[in-house]
Amino acid sequence: MELATGTRRPRNVDWKRAAALLYGDWGTSKAYVVGIAFSISMYHSFWLVLAVGLLTMVVGINYMWVCKHFPEGGGVYSSAKAQSRYLALVGAFLLVADYVVTASLSCYDAFLYLGLGFEDAKTWAILTIFIIGVLNFFGPRHSGTLAVVFAVATVVVMGLLALACLPHLPAALANVERPARPPMEWWVAFTGVILALSGVESIANMTGVMQLDPGSSPAQPQVGITARKAILPVMIEVCVLTVLFGLATHAIPNLDAHKYAGNMLRHLGEVFVDEPLAGLTGWGWLQGKTLFAWVVSLVLAGLLLSAVNTAMGALVSLIYMLCKDGEMPPTFGMLNRFGVPWIVLLIAMFAPILVIDVQRGENALHGLAAMYGIGVVGAIAVNLGSSAFNFQLPMRRRERTIMMITFLVVAAIEITIAITKPAALVFAVVVIGLGFLARSLHKGFPIHLPGPVRRVAETMFPKAVARRRASLSAEEMQALWTRQLGTERPVGAIMVAARGVTPTLRYAVEQARVHNAQLFVLFVRELYTTIPVPMIEEEDEEAQAVFQAVRSIARDVPVTTIYAVSNDPAWAILDHAALAGVDMLILGHSRRGALTRLLRGDLMQQVAAHLPEEICLIIVG
Repeated sequence: MELATGTRRPRNVDWKRAAALLYGDWGTSKAYVVGIAFSISMYHSFWLVLAVGLLTMVVGINYMWVCKHFPEGGGVYSSAKAQSRYLALVGAFLLVADYVVTASLSCYDAFLYLGLGFEDAKTWAILTIFIIGVLNFFGPRHSGTLAVVFAVATVVVMGLLALACLPHLPAALANVERPARPPMEWWVAFTGVILALSGVESIANMTGVMQLDPGSSPAQPQVGITARKAILPVMIEVCVLTVLFGLATHAIPNLDAHKYAGNMLRHLGEVFVDEPLAGLTGWGWLQGKTLFAWVVSLVLAGLLLSAVNTAMGALVSLIYMLCKDGEMPPTFGMLNRFGVPWIVLLIAMFAPILVIDVQRGENALHGLAAMYGIGVVGAIAVNLGSSAFNFQLPMRRRERTIMMITFLVVAAIEITIAITKPAALVFAVVVIGLGFLARSLHKGFPIHLPGPVRRVAETMFPKAVARRRASLSAEEMQALWTRQLGTERPVGAIMVAARGVTPTLRYAVEQARVHNAQLFVLFVRELYTTIPVPMIEEEDEEAQAVFQAVRSIARDVPVTTIYAVSNDPAWAILDHAALAGVDMLILGHSRRGALTRLLRGDLMQQVAAHLPEEICLIIVG
């Protein structure tokens, strides 16, 4: 007997957590948009920031509609694939470019906020990206929680900074200068600060793990309400505070155009909070200490570094999804023992490092901003255009009209960036070109590699199947079973979570035979990706080996095989144990080291803490 369970992923992200995760990406934009805008147009920059804020709000509303119509996630790739596979690939590769520069720019700006110079910030950014990549090799479980913590802290600190700016807004309005440039120059300047759109695409990737709307079902999922609740508060905070801080910069006379381009919000905290406090009676000890400016720096640096981790994870998930969809070489889908696509992770590590390394001096921030813009704006244009012109979507006429107009504006911005920023265009072309080159190698458009290169590639990427062994004997486990459960309690169903033909699996078969019980063999393919990626049971060689082995050693035992894919194995085990109604759950002892348990958590403790009391837990090993 076999039970097909598909690849259901836990929809355990409610709107509050989705909003916090979205803010961890989208909310970082104000950290550099305000300073870059002022460095471009100085005391005319308010009009640029205002225009960007309005466009950001319109794009956010559009993404509420996109999320409503694409509840399974996948972002631009899913929406564009309904129109054209090649268009979907272009959108996906532009998103890859966006994620690469997100990691580079966020990490670089984090160290600018910490007070480092341009070259020192670059050095520390490179080192930090490498360390974050190494940590991601273990697929750490707590990165999402850290992103939420930094998001909440940043909202509180930014709220305090906004309150401190309010008394200075009349002076700021008096200093706002009228636009004096020709319209085309203003348009080009506007496209240079379009970074406030960064991060909005991440919500479209998140819909596959969002909690379903009331009344919907996994067979017909709907997440429009959840997505709207998540997007709306983040959109308002990003748009309102970005415009407010952009205006507040005008209240500071004789402000240097470039000195604070990378850490303008820190400077606002110093001028509008620290200096007034130091001038109060009894507060003179604060003179020159800039405590609030450091608080701003620390929370923004933490949020920006969290965005680095998020971008790397999203990049890994996107390329892995392309691999499982047959668009990338299967080598990219190779998982390490922690469920992380390690080859793709190497790309996610070294591509941002390379992008930072080629930047030079004070122009690094503007260079990264231009490369950032061409990726994120291009991906948004493809997503909105594909959705607006997909007439099979049940979209209201008003929604479709607004989305079409928004697409035309965003597409014009993308074309302008491509024309006026040659380096950004080259970067986008290289990323798209490499993507299609990898696809052509996979799809059968042969590109003949030199013999030595081909032999090295064949040596580096052999197929590997890792199996774990348990050490406790069946007799010892039988004694443990008697002590823990007792012999009088009937056992009708047993589940074993198996990752190989181990003593744990054999012990479970023996127990099912002794108690004449139904045996459920659960194989959980651990997959650390942020985008739900379908996996086919028949293509998982390790799972097939386990299922064939159990059928051969349990011929006289009723066996049900269950295949599941999850980024949270503990949740998958608990879920299937409850659904199957088992009396006993058997697990093999974890061989993870202390560092691995710290980064990923202890599976045994997670299962034991949430397992229903009526299910007996047996740990072998």
